[in-house]
Amino acid sequence: MPTLDAPEERLRKFKYRGKDASMRRQQRMAVSLELRKAKKDEQALKRRNITNVSSDPASEQLTKGVSLNLQEIINGVNASDPDLCFQATQAARKMLSRERNPPLKLIVEAGLIPRLVEFLKSSLHPCLQFEAAWALTNIASGTSEQTQAVVESGAIQPLVELLSSPHMTVCEQAVWALGNIAGDGPEFRDLVISSNAIPHLLALVSSAIPITFLRNITWTLSNLCRNKSPYPCKKAVKQMLPVLFHLLQHEDGEVLSDTCWALSYLSDGCNERIGQVVDTGVLPRLVQLMTSSELNILTPSLRTVGNIVTGTDHQTQVAIDAGILNVLPQLLMHPRSSIQKEAAWALSNVAAGPCQHIQQLIACGTLPPLVALLKNGDFKVQKEAVWTVANFTTGGTIDQLIQLVHSGVLEPLVNLLTIQDPKIVTIILDVISLILKAAEKLSEKENMCLLIEEIGGVDKIEALQLHENPQVALTALNIIENHFCEVRDCRSQLLKNDFATYCILFLSRTQGLG
Repeated sequence: MPTLDAPEERLRKFKYRGKDASMRRQQRMAVSLELRKAKKDEQALKRRNITNVSSDPASEQLTKGVSLNLQEIINGVNASDPDLCFQATQAARKMLSRERNPPLKLIVEAGLIPRLVEFLKSSLHPCLQFEAAWALTNIASGTSEQTQAVVESGAIQPLVELLSSPHMTVCEQAVWALGNIAGDGPEFRDLVISSNAIPHLLALVSSAIPITFLRNITWTLSNLCRNKSPYPCKKAVKQMLPVLFHLLQHEDGEVLSDTCWALSYLSDGCNERIGQVVDTGVLPRLVQLMTSSELNILTPSLRTVGNIVTGTDHQTQVAIDAGILNVLPQLLMHPRSSIQKEAAWALSNVAAGPCQHIQQLIACGTLPPLVALLKNGDFKVQKEAVWTVANFTTGGTIDQLIQLVHSGVLEPLVNLLTIQDPKIVTIILDVISLILKAAEKLSEKENMCLLIEEIGGVDKIEALQLHENPQVALTALNIIENHFCEVRDCRSQLLKNDFATYCILFLSRTQGLG
């Protein structure tokens, strides 16, 4: 049987049990542009502060700013009078906080960033620190070049030091700015980490702080977990995981969402990194969150568990023990196709395990909704379902394959043989070949061939012998030659015998009439 290599569009860390032992747990390490990307409605890389922040004693002057034009702002920021600096910085912040078309480029080109960074160090003027941090937050929310301008002006270290500020609004704004810098990519993320930001961030996590502050901390932590070229260092991950476990027990939806995203980034890697996440004991809570009606919680929790079951058999078993197979059947029937697809992807990796995992998959009732997806799901979901069946047939026992056939999987598979995707067609043909071989071992090959013929499979497979893709054509040819020629020869012989009998009867009748 040809090796079932992954199609280019879904190259991703993915378990697959091929007939070669070395293929039983192939790791797909590239990111799928469709299944794995962080969409805008999932989690934002950067956030701009356009809301008013509740003032504390250190921020009482926030409403006293006056309206200044750009040149007046430049003059004021570069003045030596702290009051003028404050007024100009606040005016710049207000410009940068416009909901539409904030002049980020103008502020950067005006050369204000180095002075704003200097203001972060003005411990005697917390209001100025606050306004400068807010302005830098919004500049860092822009393009990579604008974020780079903030970093190259030396903003990271003074922002980290502001995490220890006695003024909560100053501290929170520094958290937000660091989150935007870390969200730009792995290089700046690692600069934030190397500046010792994580211990300071973790020290801020408390039930005593406002929920908005906790949300910002959690989101910033998630950005420190994001990206895998390279991954965040193991020391940083080890520091963050216990707090992420703690945050996972929270009831706030935004905190839960960003915590789950953080765990999804940390589990999107090799078995060792998956093990770090599993060993914290997060799986039972993640499985519980997979039942959430809130999409912003369901999506990242499902993503994280899906990543975990790409790991070792033991790691997958821990996920099964946590109840993943009790939840996946319902998610296969979720009204959103994106959730169906993620659930089918997770299920395909469970099916790539040993036959014991496959038996648990069967026992939890996953086959009926899986067959329903093969029949009626969106095409992208159907493709994931085909991979599940492929892993199932490659790793399952003969009895398990028979149960798969009894679930009604053959007809929707046969119907998918006409799709314009040579890789998926080849996988389906390989599945049919494996099922036929299993039937042959049970001396049920003829009945299986008749079943496939009754649902139109033989005609479709014969037509595929002329397919433009040589892999498809060869696989179809092998199936016909190895499994259907003798059946058709037998049928042909029966037809010949029937025709001979008819001729004899006809001649005898005509002779009798004569």
